[in-house]
Amino acid sequence: MADHHRGDEENSFDVLNSIENVILEIVTHLSKSEAPALVLPNRSSWDNVSFDSAIGLQMSSTSAVRMIRSDCPKTATTFSQILKILSVMYTLVQSNTYATKRDIYYNHPQLFGSQKIVDKIVDDVSCMLKVPRRSLHILATSKGLISGDLCYLEEDGTRIDCHSSSAPCTDIVSSAKFVLVVEKDATFQRLLHDDFCTKLSPCIMITGKGFPDVNSRLMVRKLWDVLHVPVFTLVDADPHGIEIMCVYKYGSVAMSFEAESLTIPSVMWLGLLPSDLERLQVPRNALIPLTKTDENKLDSLLKRSYVTDQAEWLKELMLMKKNRFKAEIQSLAAIGPDFLTNIYLPNKLRFGGWL
Repeated sequence: MADHHRGDEENSFDVLNSIENVILEIVTHLSKSEAPALVLPNRSSWDNVSFDSAIGLQMSSTSAVRMIRSDCPKTATTFSQILKILSVMYTLVQSNTYATKRDIYYNHPQLFGSQKIVDKIVDDVSCMLKVPRRSLHILATSKGLISGDLCYLEEDGTRIDCHSSSAPCTDIVSSAKFVLVVEKDATFQRLLHDDFCTKLSPCIMITGKGFPDVNSRLMVRKLWDVLHVPVFTLVDADPHGIEIMCVYKYGSVAMSFEAESLTIPSVMWLGLLPSDLERLQVPRNALIPLTKTDENKLDSLLKRSYVTDQAEWLKELMLMKKNRFKAEIQSLAAIGPDFLTNIYLPNKLRFGGWL
């Protein structure tokens, strides 16, 4: 335990040092009557990431940057917002306390103007310092849900039992045979209602309620690291659902600097597969034509190296492009009200119907 604390102290010392170095550079510029500037990696460009099949999308070491100047009207406000967040982080790490991104915004609403700006700057600073957000003592309020055969300890020592409740954690205890990541809350609630986690074999279900937040991704990664069980995804048969699955598996461009703690490259696509729609003869009236936005997203996915590397995935995406239809997981209810829980998922998991 002492070693663990020493590790934490060293980590805190490094973080404080990183922040001090940024401030020292600013002070040095000011002492020479020069306008200080901050250099931030560009987190929104595909040109800044490389793909590694063992890790996912990683930020390139030579990534493009943007300059936040203190003497430029366009970036002066951002410069002051970054300084404020650096000072908040410094105080939190030094006093070993934590705050949520929401707390930061509500303590200084005039300075930031919106929660979104705080969220973006926290991630920008984390990327600039090359320090995970957790080590900067900034938490995000989680929007995900988890249920199933799982008990764990939260950092404050609270024991959580996911059989009966719906957070970083230690002492994970589970006899789950697999983890099922569900795209949508509605499907998650349906499976919960049908007692799916105990019917087939003990398992853990998790949903990020659509596009996953960092906490949901951290939790899935933690379960995979600790339990060494398969991780399956259940998403809509549409370009948006496929992109969500890719974020769990390979990560996102915006968070590529933290890829190693967020991605699960062995994630498997359980469903809903475009080929399932034909195989199961899902009624035509349950299918939805692709919109122009869907087609653009599909074309974008088809160009990504992590899709072109996977022959089976490519086949599914090309089938969707050819048929020009998408379907939600709920479309299986058109075959039968309990088809998803009692037939579709058990058969897939028993007979290996995943990619």
